[in-house]
Amino acid sequence: MVKREGNCHPAVRVSEHVYWVGAVDWDIRDFHGYATQRGSTYNAYLVIGEKTALVDTVKAPFVGEMLARISSVLPPEQVDYLVSNHAEMDHSGGLPEALAVIQPERAFASTHGVSALRDHFHLDREIAAVKDLESLDLGGVRLTFVEMRMLHWPDSMATYVAEDKALLSNDAFGMHLASSERFADELPEWLLDYEARKYYANILLPLSPLVAKAVERVAGLGIPIDTIAPSHGPIWREPAQIIGRYATWAAGARARKAVIVYDTMWGSTAKMALAIAQGLSESGVSVKVMPLKSSHRSDVALEVLDAAALIVGSPTLNNQLFPTVADVLTYLKGLKPRNLIGAAFGSHGWSGEAAKHAAEVLTGMKVELVGDPVNVRYVPDNEALRRCLELGREVARRITAAV
Repeated sequence: MVKREGNCHPAVRVSEHVYWVGAVDWDIRDFHGYATQRGSTYNAYLVIGEKTALVDTVKAPFVGEMLARISSVLPPEQVDYLVSNHAEMDHSGGLPEALAVIQPERAFASTHGVSALRDHFHLDREIAAVKDLESLDLGGVRLTFVEMRMLHWPDSMATYVAEDKALLSNDAFGMHLASSERFADELPEWLLDYEARKYYANILLPLSPLVAKAVERVAGLGIPIDTIAPSHGPIWREPAQIIGRYATWAAGARARKAVIVYDTMWGSTAKMALAIAQGLSESGVSVKVMPLKSSHRSDVALEVLDAAALIVGSPTLNNQLFPTVADVLTYLKGLKPRNLIGAAFGSHGWSGEAAKHAAEVLTGMKVELVGDPVNVRYVPDNEALRRCLELGREVARRITAAV
């Protein structure tokens, strides 16, 4: 291929037949409630044989950047096929404009993807449905479509490039991370672990049983994979790095760790949280104390991913949970963390419903509660703090027995 000079958005070669032609979003800090402090990428891939296919597009505002990267390899109108692995707008938002500019011979998606794209964009052209393990021959390069339903939408699929042993995995195996580096092996290990872990905890955690099955299924297909190219974050040239992590997270492995999440109005609930933390830590359990004035819900989810216990504290406001506590519990309930031990505590003035409400939500999440909620009127005295200390010790005993 002839590379065009003077393009400030060049494509990046991933493998012999695959180019990255996506976009980097340095600015995004919220992804539907998930705090993306390090931005994100929207990865699209150009696969070149005798014919050419664009696999996925980008979020709508970044279509120009994607088309510029394609243009650094070949004129966009020379792209023959367009494949949509997933209809969510961060991957398909640029689809209508890409179709208009490229005018591909055909466009493809999964059966559910065809329906979702129709309802998103009301397109006046056909998107052809492909079946699980159906292939598309580009001439010297073959694409095989692998359904990954509910990872994380019903339409989700991956595209396998057999000649390059590359799996274009869409939302599986990704992370929200903007960087100038395109490959995971060019980035620090701690950063990869943190952002991949956070992405799994906030996007894929409720689908863990399906993740485990998907990992097993891909392994069972017997297809060699040298590269995993997701739709967010860096590309894995050492797939075992991320596959091993997914297997661990999907299995729900727990550490000797407790997360205490709380908010406080006048400091009373904070004092209780610290006493509980002391009881846990002096018993040899690692503790993550997360006051909600400075902890985002998505960071709480990250810490809960491998925790054995979740302890929730709230002052009572208008006979209810404090709003930030209600928010994080609603968020965590949807993520469906498994196999947790838990407890509730709180302070109040003339009514004291919050700790009870927190316990009810934890019960609804199938958290195994340790004792009744610890509830304190106004400011905790030494006896109340002793009860909190003992609660921490008891939770630690349960963790030690379970982990």
